Amino acid sequence: MNIALLLAYLTATLLLLLTPGPVVALVTGTALAQGPRRAFATAIGTNMASLVLIALAALTLAGVVALEGRWLAVLGTAGSLYIGSMAWSALRSAPDATGLQPGLRGGWLRGFLTAIANPKDILFFAAFFPQFIAITPDLTRSLIWLTVVWLVVDLGVLSLLILLVRRWLPGRRSPLLARISALFLLLIAVAGVIYNLRELF
Repeated sequence: MNIALLLAYLTATLLLLLTPGPVVALVTGTALAQGPRRAFATAIGTNMASLVLIALAALTLAGVVALEGRWLAVLGTAGSLYIGSMAWSALRSAPDATGLQPGLRGGWLRGFLTAIANPKDILFFAAFFPQFIAITPDLTRSLIWLTVVWLVVDLGVLSLLILLVRRWLPGRRSPLLARISALFLLLIAVAGVIYNLRELF
């Protein structure tokens, strides 16, 4: 096994997961609005979406599926529009009787859809992920290692963020911080649409 390449992949994965994006905004917003249990369910959903994207990357590497840059831009645009609509809904909705923003409610399905629509993850798995496939001489073993490392680090980082948010941020500020998360999601969506439309045209 190429330990140096595996460590490089681990570092790249950590940096990607710690970079603020729609998944981080959704999970932390859910932790603030609905508590750790719902946030963990959201994190599991994002993790399952990663498995789908990893499978797509594996099929690409095996030559079964060919991903053209144009189609990635179309998928990225659609994903950005979904994230934007979710964020806009959260920003426009008034807090309910519990003080929660209805549009920011997480859960397994919301986490899955947000992560599968995340342009950053689509790009990572389709373009960057294959750069680390040579960690072992066997394609299948390499894919297993890369997948396990991603899933463990992904869940670990999101779990840590959930615990930090719940422990260090006061409950009275949760509605404001949830709205900030929604605004951040909206900004990411706008940037994603602009970037992907430029790639298309």
